[in-house]
Amino acid sequence: MKVTISHIKADIGSLPGHTTVYGPVVDEVGSYVKKNGEGLISDFHISSVGDDIQITMIHDRGVDSPEVHELAWNAFKAGTSVAKKYGLYGAGQDLLKDSFSGNIKGMGPGIAEMEITPRKSEPFIVYMMDKTEPGAFNFPIFKMFADPYNTPGLVIDTNMHDGFRFEVWDIVEAKKIFLDCPEHMYDLLGLIGSKSRYVIKRVYTKKSHEKLPDENVAVISTDKLSFIAGEYVGKDDPAGIVRIQSGLPASGEAMEAFSFPYMVSGWMRGSFNGPLMPVGLKDAKMSRFDGPPKVIGLGFVLKDGKLAGPVDMFDDPAFDGARRTATQVVDYLRRMGPFEPHRLPEDEMEYTSLPRVLEKFKGKFEVIESQSKKREVKLSTKDVD
Repeated sequence: MKVTISHIKADIGSLPGHTTVYGPVVDEVGSYVKKNGEGLISDFHISSVGDDIQITMIHDRGVDSPEVHELAWNAFKAGTSVAKKYGLYGAGQDLLKDSFSGNIKGMGPGIAEMEITPRKSEPFIVYMMDKTEPGAFNFPIFKMFADPYNTPGLVIDTNMHDGFRFEVWDIVEAKKIFLDCPEHMYDLLGLIGSKSRYVIKRVYTKKSHEKLPDENVAVISTDKLSFIAGEYVGKDDPAGIVRIQSGLPASGEAMEAFSFPYMVSGWMRGSFNGPLMPVGLKDAKMSRFDGPPKVIGLGFVLKDGKLAGPVDMFDDPAFDGARRTATQVVDYLRRMGPFEPHRLPEDEMEYTSLPRVLEKFKGKFEVIESQSKKREVKLSTKDVD
């Protein structure tokens, strides 16, 4: 019997700024899901990271279920009412439409969901990030499912030795491609290194040679709020679901991918690069420069439609080294102020105030004659070639 794991998140108000969620708002979201989800979902869990409330739901309605999506939408609407009552900052920020229209995609909240055939024991980890973008998952998902230095199971576990299939989205052109690893490893890296455009959406097993359907084993939310809204309204703050064990990365291999605080885009006003810091729930608030970007991991086991857990996976001194390194990187980068590469390059600042600054001085830039002539000569020479 197929089971669906749906994880839907949204920023519907926080305090004092973009720091953390507010208890009464989280409680209202959870209360709504509990009251109205009976007969629709078999279990759920409410969590948060930074200013984002996260709903993990178990059901048998498949992906893109209008009823399940509407449940989450209405829960966030209920929470927004409480956020507005308290005057919280950005109340309802991620709810870009006035009413539900059959599918939550394109309406603001982020969503990651997969329909699976449950194993005898079905462990999985839900990773939740704040102050960054979907491409922030490229590095750790690649490490988990394609890098034998991170995941030795790719070498020594015969059930993993054939590798995995990656579904990569071009979120600018709205296209996708499937690449197998290890066969297309270098091609995959060539794409996902451009993390603001090419993002890993899903990972599958490779069972086509056994005449069995490929099984979805990882999925990432890839909603682009800036593209949806037409202006900057915050980074996407993505979430991901990763199944583990029994022919998949072990829990330790899935966690090891976050032991290095790699650089991601987002942070303050969605306009800066910074290290991704793995933290436990107790440290999942955003403070320094509205960050730094953080990730939490909650571990569950699914059985007969019910969830056991979660385990706060990063609440462990084993990740203190990663946190110390991230703090050192923060100290280094912050001394650069508004300069690149701490600040994002111009082409990634489209939905900030930078275009308004350029518009203000439009027509006031003067031609540098010497450079203009050099450019004309260079172009004419190129034409001859």
